[in-house]
Amino acid sequence: MVNFATIASTLLAALPLASATIYFQETFADPIHRHDIHNSRTFAGDKLPARWVQSESKDDYGKFKVTAGKFFADSKASRGLQTSQDAKFYAMSAPLDKEFDNKGKDLVLQFTAKFEQNIDCGGGYIKLLPKFEAKTFNGDTPYSIMFGPDICGYDKKIHAIITYKGKNHLIKKTITPGSDQLTHQYTFVLHPDQTYSILLDGETKESGSILESWDLLPPKKIKDPNASKPSDWVDEAEISDPTDKKPVNWDDIPATIVDPDAEKPEDWDDEMDGEWEAPKISNPEYKGEWVANKIPNPAYKGAWVHPEIDNPEFKEDTEIYAFKNGHVGFDLWQVKSGTIFDNIIVTDSLDEAKEFAKKTFDDLKDAEKEAKDKLDEKEKKEAEEKEKAEKKDDAKSADAEEVSADEDEHAEL
Repeated sequence: MVNFATIASTLLAALPLASATIYFQETFADPIHRHDIHNSRTFAGDKLPARWVQSESKDDYGKFKVTAGKFFADSKASRGLQTSQDAKFYAMSAPLDKEFDNKGKDLVLQFTAKFEQNIDCGGGYIKLLPKFEAKTFNGDTPYSIMFGPDICGYDKKIHAIITYKGKNHLIKKTITPGSDQLTHQYTFVLHPDQTYSILLDGETKESGSILESWDLLPPKKIKDPNASKPSDWVDEAEISDPTDKKPVNWDDIPATIVDPDAEKPEDWDDEMDGEWEAPKISNPEYKGEWVANKIPNPAYKGAWVHPEIDNPEFKEDTEIYAFKNGHVGFDLWQVKSGTIFDNIIVTDSLDEAKEFAKKTFDDLKDAEKEAKDKLDEKEKKEAEEKEKAEKKDDAKSADAEEVSADEDEHAEL
């Protein structure tokens, strides 16, 4: 017998993914290794895909290259966009397949970054921008979202910046990024109900209301500028007890006294050293400055609270989350180059992004870790062999110098 309820629930469960739209997807891999075949753009070997445009805003931007790096899960599938020159600004962008107006939809921005160079100072974030002329791209180009890791020394954080009415607002929370040399995946989700999620390697690190995690709107209430605390307002909760009196002879007790255990040194010479005086110590009988006891203040009115009024500058906005975007781009500064960016997706479905992540990140991360461990072991062995060879060369040099010195000594004899 056909179970129509089961069929209906299955179809309904499949609807969100089926109706999802992918506005941009990039893996920098050859078509045979790509997971976005339905939207692939062919390019040969390690050449940059044609849709990526290098900015001409400056003539000394750093160059990107396509590579899998020094270690990888797969030499083809792991290829990404890598910074290749130290102490450089970078600016490169690509257009979305079509403009993404996320009004009434989720906005999902996801990508991976691998700090293969063990970065000391530099950005690893991506920007989502409205349509613009790609060759003019620079740090002043207006953007909607800037998202991703930023590392400089001990200052390590995931930037999440939302633009609202022409001003860039940084999230108020500190989110720690993946800062080792392995690939990490960063996901930023905005929902139509003005909530958000930030995920690292598929795990939620922060979520909540964008109105609470960013200072986007002025406060609803402000202090009444026409109100002030009354001049006769008493806000001292306690006062000195007027009936409390200082004990007689309180001030006659000194703070220090002569140390009764001190003895004049045997070798003290009064003529040479002067008259000996015993050192002083704190007086255990000293009670300090007298202070009257405190009692509740009968005139106390409590802490004065400044009255508030509605803020005339506040205007509710239920569409802060909504943008019209046409490009993704990397606008970075790096002291030490080598970061590899990859597996970029812009979509209106977190399920679609997760499906993409499974193929491009989850299924590859263990193999990448294994490759990294093998490289570390190889480099460790090479360093040890180099150290041994240097010590051997140093020993030979020392022996040669000793022989030379002996020959010089015999020659003198």
